[in-house]
Amino acid sequence: MNILVCVKQVPDTTEIKIDPVKNTLIREGVPSIVNPFDGYALEAAARIKDKNPDTKIVALSMGPEQAKAALKECLAIAADKAYLVSDRAFGGSDTLATSYILSHTIQKVEELEGNFDAIFCGKQAIDGDTAQVGPEIAEHLDLPQVTYGLEAEADGGALRVRKEVEEGVEVIAVRTPCVVTFTKPAWEPRYPTLKRKLAAGRAEIPTLTAADLPAIDLANAGLKGSPTKVKRTFVPQKKTGGVKIQEADGGAAAKKLYELLGAAGIV
Repeated sequence: MNILVCVKQVPDTTEIKIDPVKNTLIREGVPSIVNPFDGYALEAAARIKDKNPDTKIVALSMGPEQAKAALKECLAIAADKAYLVSDRAFGGSDTLATSYILSHTIQKVEELEGNFDAIFCGKQAIDGDTAQVGPEIAEHLDLPQVTYGLEAEADGGALRVRKEVEEGVEVIAVRTPCVVTFTKPAWEPRYPTLKRKLAAGRAEIPTLTAADLPAIDLANAGLKGSPTKVKRTFVPQKKTGGVKIQEADGGAAAKKLYELLGAAGIV
């Protein structure tokens, strides 16, 4: 089986800071990591390879040169090959433009690595939380897709995917080639081995540019190809109000709450 895993390098921070002028995340001085949901996608591919050793895993990322660090982390964990797609013409791409660029890049990588049986993505990136790029890639490539995957297993010419649903877990079969987006499973991704980490440090990661994608229309990439326009981005202020009811008796507490809600015109 031939699996492509799309990954994104994201800032490792729980306190998001916004540039008030550019309306973008301030990344200077913030360490970067592989998007956690993409890590789950890589682990899902690695578990398939555990059972099917002839499986090849290729990691792909779109971003600046520094994103190669994230790709090397993927090589250290489970990926066999890695590619970066990067070009100034791609700067400012929203989810639609990003998925368009990635779909063309995937077709180019297939010329080099062979056709992919499955394309794995994280359900969303923690610096955007849109959950749109994976499904949009499937649409661009006209492939069936499964979202909210937890685990996947090769089953002949199909994948059996355990996916998260409101009622619990559902098992669904999807023919290959396909796209699967993954959410957090019950386990954590594996750590890299020392041998793989040393090999990843020496690895040369090819960079593909717009010139390597002759079929791409740059009118659909970058800011020109991005219909999403961010007017304003901000961090909401924490509210410090509220009323705390403390009563030893539950009935008295309920009565007091009812009175407060009635005074506010809620009930």
